[in-house]
Amino acid sequence: MTSRSFLRLAVAGAVATGSALLATLPADANTAPPTVPVRLLALNDFHGNLEPPSGTSGRIVDEHGQTVDAGGAAYIAAHMEGLTDQNTIKVAQGDLIGATPLISAAYHDEPSVEFLGKLGLKVAAVGNHEFDEGYAELRRIMDGGCHPVDGCSPAGEWKGAAYDYVGANVLFKNPNEKSDALDGLGDSPATKQLLASPKVKQLLADWGVPALPPVSVQWMNGVPIGFIGLVTQTTPNIVTPGGIKDLKFVDEVKAANAASRLLKFLGVKAQVVLMHEGDQVNTSQSPDACSAVPGAGNRIATQVDPEIDVVLSGHSHQAYLCTVKDPAGNDRLYSQGGSFGRVITQVDLKVNVRSRDIVRSSVVADNHVVTRTVKPDDDIDTFVQWWKDKVAGVADKPVGKITAEITNKVTAASGESPLGDLIADAQLAATKTGGNAQIALMNPGGVRTLLSYPSSPAKEGDGVVTYGEAFAVQPFNNLMQVVTLTGAQLKTVLEQQFTGGPNAQPFQKILQPSANLTYTYSKSAAWGSKVSNLKIDGVPVTDTQTIRVAANNFLVGGGDAFLAFRDGTDVWSGQLDIDAFVDYLGKNSPVAPPATNRITVVD
Repeated sequence: MTSRSFLRLAVAGAVATGSALLATLPADANTAPPTVPVRLLALNDFHGNLEPPSGTSGRIVDEHGQTVDAGGAAYIAAHMEGLTDQNTIKVAQGDLIGATPLISAAYHDEPSVEFLGKLGLKVAAVGNHEFDEGYAELRRIMDGGCHPVDGCSPAGEWKGAAYDYVGANVLFKNPNEKSDALDGLGDSPATKQLLASPKVKQLLADWGVPALPPVSVQWMNGVPIGFIGLVTQTTPNIVTPGGIKDLKFVDEVKAANAASRLLKFLGVKAQVVLMHEGDQVNTSQSPDACSAVPGAGNRIATQVDPEIDVVLSGHSHQAYLCTVKDPAGNDRLYSQGGSFGRVITQVDLKVNVRSRDIVRSSVVADNHVVTRTVKPDDDIDTFVQWWKDKVAGVADKPVGKITAEITNKVTAASGESPLGDLIADAQLAATKTGGNAQIALMNPGGVRTLLSYPSSPAKEGDGVVTYGEAFAVQPFNNLMQVVTLTGAQLKTVLEQQFTGGPNAQPFQKILQPSANLTYTYSKSAAWGSKVSNLKIDGVPVTDTQTIRVAANNFLVGGGDAFLAFRDGTDVWSGQLDIDAFVDYLGKNSPVAPPATNRITVVD
């Protein structure tokens, strides 16, 4: 039974009996087993990795402390098949799409969403990257239809996701906005009566106008399981603002509690949060260890309503299995399964048939590493190859050469990475003519993977960079822009890299500078006084001088909490960031890893 069909019945039962589904127990309930089993299989942060991810993105520490190769759609499918039984519901915690390799991104991630449908996914929370192309494009992915600019993919007209996307804390800013997010409740007279009841009207008034379905309900073994979707409330700071201008992302705990009450009104007591927020971990731990360092994810996992039984998380790309206390002092599972399809989280639990609630003591979880030592699924292998063939002409084209691996990992105390610095240099080169750029700054989160020196399976040769590899580094198709800032405004932008300021930067984010921009920052100085000795081409910067600063449109719009970029004037727009990067590689080959010495750090 679909979620929509279930909710119609649920509402009808609630209105007819006043006690929702608990009044609709089968006649033989007294002879039914006291509990029934349910298995959840969960993925998070897949990011369209249909092919096995390369480099460190394709390796993970397993349960035995060994670093192993992991991930790839055909291997996920094979492992999923081995873990699936008749009690299984497959779920996900967001960032399934967005920041994806070219095989998926070239077709607006339709291949990845189709794969997840083939996998049997039933419900997924939205992640911040589901909004990379804006709310309207997310709705197209959900509902179907060809892309409004690029048209249909080689597979034909897009039919829409085969699973439910949910996001309880994604609301319209306009309180009078018309929303179809609750249409899954049905349109029967009973439904309308329930939605018009004082308690539901008050709930919705306190909650807001949902822009996405907040919940999905799945039946298993005669009992309903309610899934609540959440996405990090920092989403407006980490996606392009224009695409979500009509949306607000509210506190996750408040939204989860409202969604929990809605489920409870419908008699759904077995409740699971699918949350695209998480925590960092102590490194090199088993994926089954509770290695999470309490942070934003832990706050939500410990504060949401005690009615919620399980919290499955994402966003931080880490693997952990933790037991936390809910507000009533009861144990509650809080877990995450890494990223890029390298881990499947299995949760086995039992639901009491009469109370329809999860028996907390029955919850057992295991993070399974998606090793590549099993036989890949033939059908999915063929499916991936079909899309690979479609994009091969573009993906396998050589665009430049490198002398050694150029990593996106921070290699200096300053927070610089060789690849981040290289991209900044490429962006400056691309914007000098036309934009009159003098310096460039690159957000570190936009540098998605490394440039590997060994040849890929396409056999292009060691040190040869293909378009597909370059695209994997910069997959967002951001536009290069140049704005005019004063020296004082530039210093404010650099101060906004650090926590403690009015821009509420959640953690330190060091912008990667072009080679001609140098400065010093103090770790101990107060916010506003951290940055000093700011120079361009060796010349000190004054507060009043004007500077043409190149950055992608994400940063220029104030993304990643760099709000001072919004004070820029005389905006000029150029080519896409990936085109700037590819052009630079071609014109400067072979490219060596740059020294990460542009920023000096003092205590």
